[in-house]
Amino acid sequence: MSGARWNTGAGGVRAPPLSGIGTLYRHFETREALVAEVYRQEVAELCAAPARLLAQYTPDEALRRFLLLLVEHSAVGKGMAEALESIMATDSPIYDDARAEMARALDELLSAGVAAGAIRSGISGRVLLRALGGICGMRAKGWEDDAVRITEIFHDGLRYGAASPS
Repeated sequence: MSGARWNTGAGGVRAPPLSGIGTLYRHFETREALVAEVYRQEVAELCAAPARLLAQYTPDEALRRFLLLLVEHSAVGKGMAEALESIMATDSPIYDDARAEMARALDELLSAGVAAGAIRSGISGRVLLRALGGICGMRAKGWEDDAVRITEIFHDGLRYGAASPS
């Protein structure tokens, strides 16, 4: 993600260095507003990745790398769980918006992969995101390593039955 990244700590969210707490609250009226903005920025950076990945890698490799970024994003989200729970109680559409953005990013990568004949057709970003959500929903110790391995297997399945481009 970007170099000006907002850091998460064990106790929640720490904002980038500002001159003081007053400055922070001039930008964010509540802690929940700060947390929501941090989350929005993380999702925006994540969902900007497909264009960069497609410029550097073949479509199937770009998709694989993005799927792994989603696993990493899930791990960060679990680390921020306490802080993120505070915005779940609000009427914020942040999670629905984030899922929609991630599904669009996956659609972009899936379309490129199908066009290149490297990824099977008939899979939407929304469905792929739901499957990945199940993979990342594990709570057992070592879940992230397992999620990476399962995601690799899942990616292989997306390539099985791919049609060659016409």
